[in-house]
Amino acid sequence: QLQLVESGGGLVQPGGSLTLSCAASEFTLDYRAIAWFRRAPGKERERVSCMHSRGLSTDYADSVKGRFTISRDSAKKTVYLQMNSLKPEDTAVYYCSASRPRYLSVITCSSADFDSWGQGTQVTVSS
Repeated sequence: QLQLVESGGGLVQPGGSLTLSCAASEFTLDYRAIAWFRRAPGKERERVSCMHSRGLSTDYADSVKGRFTISRDSAKKTVYLQMNSLKPEDTAVYYCSASRPRYLSVITCSSADFDSWGQGTQVTVSS
């Protein structure tokens, strides 16, 4: 079973930046789609960013487009979420997730079955 561990959350002022990391226990994430989700108090879980398997494409929620960037370092088995120009409405618990692997074809974000989850890391944007 794939294990994911997030880190990098914290308290930041509006307009600031944070980089979240998600370390995986598996040798490679290349054959899985990976994504960052968030859940704010009283709100539904929201997918903020996703990367197709093999890193071929990414997508972002409209609320974070142009401010957040998802990336992966295969050698370090780590996924990142760079968050810039943070707003109070970005306050949430952020979770990384990975889909089941598929080796013979690409997994797109729209078709991914996300079944592995980290424990979450709190991001608070406040002055």
